[in-house]
Amino acid sequence: MNQNALVVGATGITGSALVRELLQAGWQVHGMARSLANLPAGVTGVSADLQDAQATRSALAGLSPTHVFITTWSRQASEAENIRVNAAMVRNLLDALQPAGSVQHVALVTGLKHYLGPFEAYAQGVLPQTPFREEQPRLPVENFYYAQEDEVFAAAARDGFTWSVHRPHTVIGAAVGNAMNMGTTLAVYATLCKTTGRPFYFPGSQAQWDGLTDMTDAGQLARQLLWAAQTPAAANEAFNIVNGDIFRWSWMWGRIAHWFGLDAAPFNGEVRPLEQQMADDAATWAQLAAEHGLAEADINRLVSPWHTDADLGRPLEVVTDMSKSRRMGFLDYQPSDDAFFALFQKLRDQHLIP
Repeated sequence: MNQNALVVGATGITGSALVRELLQAGWQVHGMARSLANLPAGVTGVSADLQDAQATRSALAGLSPTHVFITTWSRQASEAENIRVNAAMVRNLLDALQPAGSVQHVALVTGLKHYLGPFEAYAQGVLPQTPFREEQPRLPVENFYYAQEDEVFAAAARDGFTWSVHRPHTVIGAAVGNAMNMGTTLAVYATLCKTTGRPFYFPGSQAQWDGLTDMTDAGQLARQLLWAAQTPAAANEAFNIVNGDIFRWSWMWGRIAHWFGLDAAPFNGEVRPLEQQMADDAATWAQLAAEHGLAEADINRLVSPWHTDADLGRPLEVVTDMSKSRRMGFLDYQPSDDAFFALFQKLRDQHLIP
């Protein structure tokens, strides 16, 4: 069987983990990204701006992928722009691939904002009960995830391929320049606290500190993407994807602090956003990078405090049901503390933190 994958967003947190999984499984892999500098060996690079329909057609001319994995999006200033731009990116991609007639399956990665609402109405209004389940209906608000799904569904009806949608919680993984990167953000924050002697404060809400939550390791997500692409029963289905454990931040925060040789500061219920705590840290990080020979001196290429604040500041607990894919045979499990620790070690090995 010819297994020829096109991974869109191949240098991101999810895309890079998926590329590794596909290569290990013996797939032929094309990786699409604006910059191809960080593609691993064995991947054929494709550079294109998906917002440009003609450039996308030109870049994909001659390619005949059997499986397409969409793991990227572009953050805009408003949800209306998120919808316009990200829907167009999916549409341009699938339109460009139509002439070859080779696509058998398209997988789209979205996330739990499917249930929680978009950034402009995040965790507001009447939300579905937790644990979130795939059969829960869409929220009655505009959401770029829904627009992306609709583009995939329309192209599938037109071209005859199957699809799968994958909804992770916050993804634990490494990618420099990523817009949603809690693990690396917390690693940089912990490093700064250790270096400067600042308290290692939990930045979020009492609800997150005390409530149950879960997360998604990038490798766990990659394994589900590959499983769905090869499992006939998974065709034309949406799946939640988390690690399989649940935890409270009141426990996890101490675990993270211990890994960095820190004492976790007591939590008194006060929200201390990282966007404020880290607002003036660029110069300190640049100096730290120079002293330790780190690979990235620009803190803004490593951290996304706004996104971490959104997740850790939520007023409700978030637990995600995985029964649907488990019933179909996807049984992988990844303890979330181990995922954090493996990421921190990887960042250290890559000289991104000291």
